[in-house]
Amino acid sequence: MLDLEGSIESQSAEPFRPRRFLRNGHMQTIVGNFLPRESGLPAAEDWLIEVEPDIRVLCHCHWQPQWETRPAVVIVHGLEGSSDSQYVIGNGSKAWAAGMNVIRMNMRTCGGTGHLSRTLYHSGLSNDVAAVIRHLIGRGIQRIGAVGYSMGGNLVLKMAGEWGGEAPSQLKVVATVSPASDLAASADALHEPANRVYEWRFLRSLMHRYREKISLFPEIYKPAPRSPRSLREFDDIITAPYSGFTGAQDYYTRAASARVVDKIACPALVIHSTDDPFVRMMPETRAKLLANPRVTLLETAHGGHCAFLASPQDYDGRWAERQIVRFFLRNGMA
Repeated sequence: MLDLEGSIESQSAEPFRPRRFLRNGHMQTIVGNFLPRESGLPAAEDWLIEVEPDIRVLCHCHWQPQWETRPAVVIVHGLEGSSDSQYVIGNGSKAWAAGMNVIRMNMRTCGGTGHLSRTLYHSGLSNDVAAVIRHLIGRGIQRIGAVGYSMGGNLVLKMAGEWGGEAPSQLKVVATVSPASDLAASADALHEPANRVYEWRFLRSLMHRYREKISLFPEIYKPAPRSPRSLREFDDIITAPYSGFTGAQDYYTRAASARVVDKIACPALVIHSTDDPFVRMMPETRAKLLANPRVTLLETAHGGHCAFLASPQDYDGRWAERQIVRFFLRNGMA
C-alpha cells in the first residue's frame, strides 16, 4: 500500500516512523553507523568454507542447542564491512533470540582474511553466498535464510535470482536492507558532492586493502597506475581488470542483481529508503520487484542507508532488523 509519506509498504509490515530529529537520510546513516550496539550472541565457532578451489571465506557460527533441528540465517555485510559490522551483530542477535542459528559471513578478503584468497572481492560474487548455503545443507541444516546489507544485499538478491526456481529446497527465505541492486547508478550517486565524504572513506579503505593484496601477492597485483578519485574509477582501474571485466560499466552491468530480481522464486523481503544518500533504486528495478509476487518491497520515505532508526520504545528501535526477523518467522524459519 502507499502510506501518507509516499512509501510502498506491505499491509503486514509495521510502519516505519523515524526517530525524533533523525528524519534526514544523512543523519540516519551516520547515527545508525556509529550508535553503539550490544551483542546478544554467544561465543562463535569459526568455519573456513571453501567457495572456490583454494579460496576460503571465514564464517562465525553461533549454534543453538540441538542446532541440527533449528533454522539458520546467513548474514552478509556491505562494502568494506565485515562480520563484525554493527548491523550484522544486531540482526544476528535478534535472529538468535528468535531461536535461529546465526552464521556471520565475511566476504572473501574481508574481516582480516586477505591471505585466504588470491582474488579481490566484488559485487558479482553471489556464488560465494551460495557456496556457504550449500555447505550448511551438507551439514544437515534443513531451513536456511539469507540476509544481505548494501553490497551484501546485492549478492543475496543476485544469488536468489540466479537460482530462481532451481534454488535448494532448504533455502526458505531471503531479505535485504538497502541493497545496491543498481550498481552503476549507486556508484555515480556516491560521487555527488553531498556524498563525497562517504566515497572518500570507501576509497581510503579500499586502497588500504588493495595495498595489502600487493604485499601478499606481489606476483599478481601491481601498484595502481593512478590514485582513483571515485569509486567508479577504482572499479575501472582495479576491480575490473583483476576480476574478469572489461571495465567498470561492464562490471556494474554483469554484477547487478537488478538483472535477475524478477526470477526470485523464494519469499524475499527488500527494505529500501528513498532518502538513502547513495544507493539508488532505478524505476525498472522497482517495477520488477513489485511485479514479482514472491517479493515484498518495503520502501520508506526515511531511513537512510542501512539505518532505519525508529523510536526505541518497546524495543531498540532497529526497525529493519525487526521486520526481517518477523518476515523470516512467517516464512518457514520459526
